[in-house]
Amino acid sequence: MNQTDVLIIGSGVGGLTTAIKIALKRPDTHITVLTKVQKGESNTAYAQGGVAAVWNKQVDNYEKHKADTLDAGGGLCNEAVVDIVVEEGPLRVQDIINWGARFDKAPGEDEYDLGREGGHSENRILHYKDLTGWEIQRALIEKARQLDNITILQHYFAVDLLTQHHLGYNVTRLLPGIECYGAYALNKKSNEIETFLAKITVVATGGAGQVYRNTTNPVIASGDGIAMAYRAKGWIENMEFVQFHPTALFNPAGENPSFLVSEAVRGFGGILKTREGEEFMHKYDKRGSLAPRDIVARAIDNEIKLRGEESMFLDCTHLGKEAFIGHFPTIYEKCMSLGIDPMKDMIPVVPACHYVCGGIRVNQQGRSSIDRLYACGECTCTGLHGANRLASNSLLEAMVFGHRIAEDLVGRLDGLSLQDGIPAWKANGTTEPKEMVLITQSLKELKEVMSSYVGIVRTNERLKRAMDRLWLLYSETEDLYSNTVISPQLCELRNLITIGYLVTRSASMRRESRGLHYNTDFPEHQKFIQPTVL
Repeated sequence: MNQTDVLIIGSGVGGLTTAIKIALKRPDTHITVLTKVQKGESNTAYAQGGVAAVWNKQVDNYEKHKADTLDAGGGLCNEAVVDIVVEEGPLRVQDIINWGARFDKAPGEDEYDLGREGGHSENRILHYKDLTGWEIQRALIEKARQLDNITILQHYFAVDLLTQHHLGYNVTRLLPGIECYGAYALNKKSNEIETFLAKITVVATGGAGQVYRNTTNPVIASGDGIAMAYRAKGWIENMEFVQFHPTALFNPAGENPSFLVSEAVRGFGGILKTREGEEFMHKYDKRGSLAPRDIVARAIDNEIKLRGEESMFLDCTHLGKEAFIGHFPTIYEKCMSLGIDPMKDMIPVVPACHYVCGGIRVNQQGRSSIDRLYACGECTCTGLHGANRLASNSLLEAMVFGHRIAEDLVGRLDGLSLQDGIPAWKANGTTEPKEMVLITQSLKELKEVMSSYVGIVRTNERLKRAMDRLWLLYSETEDLYSNTVISPQLCELRNLITIGYLVTRSASMRRESRGLHYNTDFPEHQKFIQPTVL
């Protein structure tokens, strides 16, 4: 049985920012960070574009950034949270810079080279070439390594959060006073389930893109934190708002994850066109190729279906080669490896699942509905994104809430103690799975169901079909979970089925079209709106 003051599940920007902030404020506190693969592998590391913050105050200001965020959010943003993130954001970006993050500067100048992405009215994206997330992850790992009171345990898969349920109580979603005491986690090297007891637990497990067939998320993005919080009877909000990035690189050979062609390429001057070279975004929005992601993704999806094509195209042939390669070396190399020269050929692009705007409902301090359980990053619903995330606001959100969680919880630690009586994990009566195909085939079926019925465009009939099929997958998988030895693959499948249910159920509850949720049976916004909570 492992004991720690603070248990953080996840080692991306949310988890590591929180860990570092706590460690600096309370050197006497021990923080344990669990990551289910090696440290550094996270959604954060795959973020290409950058982090949005009001930096050049001569041309930009907080009100502009707030207005852009609210406009993208389709009327569902929590304005108080928007104010917090936009106004505190530059301070948190400065923290990352102080810890060693290197953002690109303009040639021959000491000022940062600020990019622009869809939905932004000004250039405010700090970036490191097209590997910003990787650079931020590198800086965070280096800083965490310098702090003796942070322990990062690699290859630990969190299975379930510990609550009064594990003490024999009947815990329901309406029960007040639910508390979290830590988590069970699978040591992937020993194949043993270990118990981690903590005074406070922070979930920072990232997104859930692997619930869809095509996604820019890494294979580890299986919605573990959201699913665990839901099973622990925590409140989950706005799961119907799944953002599809408009421009994933179309690869006929198939690829998981799909390679992302950053929105910054359009901010740099790339233009969306048909195979014949005709621009089309002006038909959908006056901002053209720089419209918010929900609009661009639906437009591309519509053009693909209307024309019977496999993709649309991003034209960068008019851009300077040296400047393009300087800003987007990874994208250039990837395209060239597939025989696409961005300076001569248009880049084929398709929408792919990219970001979940909903998640564990948290307040302005990052507290969930379960006491002693905080959450940070993409697994949360803070209210910042509303019905659609503004590009490059996600890293900013994680930095701001990591700081706010640390500020809130350090004052609580001394008044809390570890919970006695939590039983060790019992696997009596289970056997080794006889056929891995039972897991792999169910995962394929889940991805097909979600992609076909709960994708960019939805209908009531599609959502009903999805629910019917999800129930069958759920029943089969729970039976498998109850009777076989636990494995990471089985846990991920179980979590993804939970995510599929939450997205589909939330979509069924929203009787309108708004932001990232577009239902042809309810094509208009409704006057009275409210979050969907499960």
